[in-house]
Amino acid sequence: MADMESLPDVAAEFGDYVCNEDQEADLDVVVEPWYSYVSERNPNLFYPICLGEVLHERYLIEHRLGFGGGSTVWMAHDLQTKKDVALKVMALGDMGNNEIRMQNEIIQNVQDTSHLVTYLSSFFLPSDNGHHRVLVFPLLGPCVDTILLHTMPIATRMSAARQLLEALENLHKAGVVHRDLNEANCMWGMVPLHSLSRIAKYEALGRPLKENIPHVKLSKQGERVQSMQVPEGLRTDDFYLGDFGLAKKLDDAVAQHGYPPMRYCSPERLHGKDPSFACDMWSYMVLFSEFYLRYVPFLDCYDGGVMITITGSLGPVPEQWKGLYIFSNGCDAWYDQSQIPDPKQSLASIIAYYRPDAHPVEQQHVLSIMSRVFTYCPEERLTATQLLHDPSFRALMDHYGC
Repeated sequence: MADMESLPDVAAEFGDYVCNEDQEADLDVVVEPWYSYVSERNPNLFYPICLGEVLHERYLIEHRLGFGGGSTVWMAHDLQTKKDVALKVMALGDMGNNEIRMQNEIIQNVQDTSHLVTYLSSFFLPSDNGHHRVLVFPLLGPCVDTILLHTMPIATRMSAARQLLEALENLHKAGVVHRDLNEANCMWGMVPLHSLSRIAKYEALGRPLKENIPHVKLSKQGERVQSMQVPEGLRTDDFYLGDFGLAKKLDDAVAQHGYPPMRYCSPERLHGKDPSFACDMWSYMVLFSEFYLRYVPFLDCYDGGVMITITGSLGPVPEQWKGLYIFSNGCDAWYDQSQIPDPKQSLASIIAYYRPDAHPVEQQHVLSIMSRVFTYCPEERLTATQLLHDPSFRALMDHYGC
């Protein structure tokens, strides 16, 4: 159970509460909705937590890493080992059960987990509505985001692309489909901070800005907290793949419901096809494009969603997919085989526009890599192993010393 009274430094400050409407509005944009803690409005109920709280008589909550659809993630100091860890506090529901099941599958059957984020231990937190599972992970650094990529050397970005592909290959060799590759589930390493005081940690990561969870009366106190920011000097070049809440064995008859963010989702999944290794490869290539171009090639901000930009770049999808689109805003033109791609949106044009500094030979290597994965037929996409050994991929990695 949570316990704040047992700490000798209980009076120490753990961040700052918002003090005006502007701060409240800014915080509201980056934290989870308040109704995530209301059982009547959210089947995936979150567990309320405060900075300074001790969970399981062991883990002192010091900062916040982020949140997703099925969990909140906190930075905590392990009072037993004297090391910092990440606590993934699962919402009520089935996703937490699938996460632990697939974590165990990976730990037992994946031969090389060095670039996969696997849990160290787990425990439960009781609440009025059920028991929330908590997974304890090593504390890692920042996830992928466009702002960070724009400050990062191309060699570092290509190294991350190679490490991510190797992690994916190891998953696939064990028969595991990740199903949710996106920038939020990929992260760099971080220099350990456990030898620092809390004040020094806050100087490095930013003092937490927080507020009590508004608009709802809870049986225990909880706070919404702005996530920590890892400065470049604390980031390492080691790269990891995590979050297996949607993962499945390829031969599993039933899978946890869910999709990756639309801009990472393969077109066949958007047409109701079963998840496969090829789906992961499409998502990987979106991330590879983001690393190389610092740009996501298929955006979902238009009417019709991501399929508008996919078909604009690659041309019409197979005619037999017509009527299978999983959303209601499909467009007949996507399946019209007489339609031709927009030359300004072709993969070659995108590469030339976002990397005009790259040598034409390098641009051709990247075009070859993208074209052999960004194909509508899943069976024609390169596998992770094939891409790692692809001459163009190897030439690109060799060029950047990866």
